[in-house]
Amino acid sequence: MNLQQFVDNAADAIVAADAQGSIVFWNAAAERIFGYTRDEALGRSLDIIIPERQRERHWVGYEQVMATGVTRYGGDILRVPAMHKDGRRISIAFTVTLLFSDDSRVEAIVAIMRDETARWEEERRLRAQAQQKTGA
Repeated sequence: MNLQQFVDNAADAIVAADAQGSIVFWNAAAERIFGYTRDEALGRSLDIIIPERQRERHWVGYEQVMATGVTRYGGDILRVPAMHKDGRRISIAFTVTLLFSDDSRVEAIVAIMRDETARWEEERRLRAQAQQKTGA
């Protein structure tokens, strides 16, 4: 079984960042979803895909996960805005997995992400239609 082939060809973005938040892995789906090539993303901060308004909150949570080795997003799906290279906002859903060193410290966080922009926009359109019908 070739796990590298699976990771490279997965429909969802698989992105790993080290303890400092620098990108250490970026698959082909991440290139498609976020617009950055692997070479452009590797070694850069996750800030390249985090909207400026969400960065402070993101980094507080990130540092807490690194310090405690605990995340609530391993099983729960988180839906957040993200940024494409061209500057447009997209909507993503993701879960994370923590990778630990032999001495039980968190070495990296791996996020598996899906672009849900079209679904989010459709839900927003349907909510607006429902509000118009009820006069709310």
